[in-house]
Amino acid sequence: MDLPAWVVSLLEGGPTSPFLGLSPAGSRGQRPATRRSPASPNPRPGSRVGPRHLLKSLTAPFHSSQSSTDGASIHRQSFHSVACCVAALSSACPKETPGTVAGLIQEVKSPSSSELARVLALLCLGEVGRSGSLGGSKEVQAVILEAISSTNEEVKTAASCALGSMAVGSLNDYLPFLLKEISSQPRRQYLLLHSLKEVIRLPVRPPGLSPHVESIWALLFQNCECQEEGTRNLVAECLGKLTLVNAAQLLPRLKQQLKAGSPLARSTVVTAVKFTIVDQPAPVDSLLKDCIGDFLKTLQDDDINVRRVSFGDVQLRRSQQAVSDPRPPSDGAASPLQGDPDQEGPHQRGGLFCSGVEMGPFKHTVDDGLDVRKAAFECMYTLLDSCLEGLDVLQFLDHVEEGLKDHYDIRMLTFLMLARLASLCPAAVLQRLDRLIEPLKATCTTKVKAGSVKQEFEKQEELRRSAMRAVAALLAVPEVERSPSMADFANQIRTNADMASIYQSVQGGEGGGLGPAESMDMS
Repeated sequence: MDLPAWVVSLLEGGPTSPFLGLSPAGSRGQRPATRRSPASPNPRPGSRVGPRHLLKSLTAPFHSSQSSTDGASIHRQSFHSVACCVAALSSACPKETPGTVAGLIQEVKSPSSSELARVLALLCLGEVGRSGSLGGSKEVQAVILEAISSTNEEVKTAASCALGSMAVGSLNDYLPFLLKEISSQPRRQYLLLHSLKEVIRLPVRPPGLSPHVESIWALLFQNCECQEEGTRNLVAECLGKLTLVNAAQLLPRLKQQLKAGSPLARSTVVTAVKFTIVDQPAPVDSLLKDCIGDFLKTLQDDDINVRRVSFGDVQLRRSQQAVSDPRPPSDGAASPLQGDPDQEGPHQRGGLFCSGVEMGPFKHTVDDGLDVRKAAFECMYTLLDSCLEGLDVLQFLDHVEEGLKDHYDIRMLTFLMLARLASLCPAAVLQRLDRLIEPLKATCTTKVKAGSVKQEFEKQEELRRSAMRAVAALLAVPEVERSPSMADFANQIRTNADMASIYQSVQGGEGGGLGPAESMDMS
């Protein structure tokens, strides 16, 4: 199912541009200045095109009698582009708007409408409402709520998007209604929060939002302890974006919520901080610089999930360079590489974050801290890339050493870090060389048990290759030949056909320029 060629040509210049010059005179038969394909039969040469004909031509492909499964042939962006065109046409011809809206409402309500047509009608209602043309129509509100309760996911999503667009265009009419529904309809809450996000996330907030900030803020904190993680993440995103409306006032209030007793509430607040970090320089940057240390103290929170999301904040902050100062926080915040002496660090295995699960006569140990450690080592990799001069490299290497003995994913990451450190900080690496060689040697010499599944063999082979790349990087460090342990390991690689083959393959192929030093030639 394809859009007519002449409609496609309209959309080529942007979704609304064809109608910007259209005046209500178009309804009297004047032809709008549009480009059309000579091969297209619609409209015919010499015919007069009015708003109703344009509307029918734009929406006709979505009213096909074919099954809704044919919607795959219509690109998703076409729905939004056509909806923008319908809204622009409505704005250019306001006398036609009541009839257009009535037709869209009927399309949504009609049992005979295809799912494609209902989705398009909902998006069109949203775009028309974005211009403020709907007012506070109770009929539209009822239609949207009914669509949000649909069994079809596409229809529900379109209704959520439409309600948010309507609220943008008429805050006083739709925002109180939206907030009331979020409070009273827990089953619809997730979709309704998406509608609210449409209002808050705009780069230029709609005029008149400021008087509603307090009620939105209170509502979001009422739902920050929801058991559903997806809903909490959506609440956090709304909180973060809302904070940007008045960062000087709201960021300190967000910081105060870290004292909340609930771990779920704290994790929501910490996640919200991530959404206050923007790609471009913004006024919030200087405010974040002053209080980011308080948020980073959650790296040592008693709750494992709070720690995990906090590491995510650190990684995002450093990778986006929201604050140009490359040094770790100096205001008492815990860096990802520091730990409370009475607690396990995020790099350590076992202890606090392990639990036992009984499976018949056996007891299986579950590593509950694995996700936190992964987040911590990912954060370390980001710090190594963005602010090396602010790190205590020897302390950093202590954690790298632990990572070399950890889970598969963490070992793969620490092999990369070790190779980088060998190039960036060779003197520090030499001081720790003897301790680093042992876990590398263990990885390179470990063999998978006979009878293991194919995936285990593949994972171990990839570990050995990654470890050998790190070895090649270490062999390129000046004066590495002075290390007896490195000399012994190099000799072991040279005399073992299997390890020598792996070494030569990473050197000649994927290993790139990580060649051994001349003084320790592997040939």
